[in-house]
Amino acid sequence: MKLLAIDTATEGCSAALSIDGKVITRMVVEPRKHAELILPMLDELLAEAELSVSQLDALAFGCGPGAFTGVRIATGVIQGIAFGADLPVVPISTLRALAQRVYQEFKHKNVLTAFDARMDEVYWAAYQLADTGLMQLQGDEAVIAPDQVSCDASIAWVAAGSGFAAYFDDLNNALDNNLIETYPELINRAHEVLQLAEYDYSQGLAVEAEKALPVYLRNKVAWKKTKK
Repeated sequence: MKLLAIDTATEGCSAALSIDGKVITRMVVEPRKHAELILPMLDELLAEAELSVSQLDALAFGCGPGAFTGVRIATGVIQGIAFGADLPVVPISTLRALAQRVYQEFKHKNVLTAFDARMDEVYWAAYQLADTGLMQLQGDEAVIAPDQVSCDASIAWVAAGSGFAAYFDDLNNALDNNLIETYPELINRAHEVLQLAEYDYSQGLAVEAEKALPVYLRNKVAWKKTKK
């Protein structure tokens, strides 16, 4: 399999390329330069691997939630490449990708992820390790006030993401001080997007380019309220 993945939804701008099991990556932390950095980064990876886009099997991207501009950049880049090369796309939750990084680096199997969503809210999700060695969502991803989050108190959780840097006290109190470790400075990488996408692709979860859409969560909540 030859799969190319990107993530620009948070502070990091990154890309990863898998060529039959071998992975090469690029990453920089330049939050205001994602738009100008991501395409040259992709060109560099493909040149190093001596591949053209037409030789890829699929694309993947961190589809959100995250910074609005960053999510839009990743979506636009991936859709453009996918349309041009007629490639399928695997959208990967950025919250899930961060939970996967926590497991990859620290071997924790129960991970709460939270990004600062501004307006005194966080993007929030709980993940646990499945038999596949990949993180699996428990419940739903949500945009929520930090003091309203909850989790299964019988499980020892670790936490990661910018939400815990911005609202640690509120989150920790809401979770009854049940956290055994926090990684507030850990950020997303395309490497984990790639890892998750390889499995999802094998499960038939790739979509056509026009269906590779961003996930904002807040818009979804607003739409539900309007509908009611």
